Amino acid sequence: MADTLHLASDPVELTAALVDVPSVSGDEARIADLVERSLKEQTALEVTRSGNTVLARTNLGRPSRVVLAGHLDTVPINDNMPSRLENGILHGCGTVDMKGGDAVMLHLAATIQDPRHDLTFIFYDCEEVDAVRNGLGRIEREMPAWLNGDLAIVCEPSNGVIEAGCQGTMRVDVRTKGVRAHPARSWMGVNAIHAMGEALRRLEAYESRQVEIDGCLYREGMLAVKISGGVAGNVVPDEAVLQVNHRFAPDRTPEQAEQHLRELFEGYEVTVTDVSAGALPGLGAPTTRELIEAAGGTPVAKLGWTDVARFAALGMPAVNYGPGDPLLAHTQQENVPVHQIQQCADVLRRFLS
Repeated sequence: MADTLHLASDPVELTAALVDVPSVSGDEARIADLVERSLKEQTALEVTRSGNTVLARTNLGRPSRVVLAGHLDTVPINDNMPSRLENGILHGCGTVDMKGGDAVMLHLAATIQDPRHDLTFIFYDCEEVDAVRNGLGRIEREMPAWLNGDLAIVCEPSNGVIEAGCQGTMRVDVRTKGVRAHPARSWMGVNAIHAMGEALRRLEAYESRQVEIDGCLYREGMLAVKISGGVAGNVVPDEAVLQVNHRFAPDRTPEQAEQHLRELFEGYEVTVTDVSAGALPGLGAPTTRELIEAAGGTPVAKLGWTDVARFAALGMPAVNYGPGDPLLAHTQQENVPVHQIQQCADVLRRFLS
């Protein structure tokens, strides 16, 4: 592994260098060391560290501040390292999610000398695992001043298009209770699995909302993702659990989404097992409009949850903007067109300079 990254080099080369440093969630120390050392040696930014999260910022007294954030970790490697460049396409674990975005951030940190806004760069750990381990959440708890700004740009893959806000997400367990009995005397028991049939019929008939906010269309989702139950092959089951995943538009709060689920499954025991609020687009904010103008095109809704929601909860407008097709994230075929990496660097440079 190189001692330092060449931050001012072509961001495509920088992406390849980052990809070639394994950084599966929980094992980000090497890449965090490399990022920290490179920023300290090659920029005049204030640099600090929390665990395996590296933070850097300017303090130029500008009237506004833009926060750029990207996670350093990847999902487990799947025979897709080291990186390789073929016909203008860079392949490898993390090229999409999200070392292309990290490379753009590092390149800008080293090459923008006179930004219009003060800048904060956050390279954080453990995004791909349980939310309680997320490095950005740790910074929010321990160093909240580092998250303050007028706009947050999370450089998650968005195909080089501004994705506004994000959906909220909720998982619930729908539970039925029964009475055990011998199958030969099944009338003496109550079959909890059979009792789940009506809940599944309600899901099958459910029509998800489509909600337009600031010109962005959010498509909700509601589906069963897991079902379990049963004791043994010769016992009437006395419990069954249906896990339901609900993606809701950001015009609903988590409390409203929970109430909606409880109404849908009225008569059943419903337990919320995971929830994260969505984020409204915030496209009317002046700094956001400047970014949209620099990027051209039309912003679209983010169909999924990202860490923009953490910034939105702090009252900041936040968008997703980065290279790579999010549909390729977490796949063995992860790859990103090099022109998208260059495009995102050019757009953000135009916006920030």
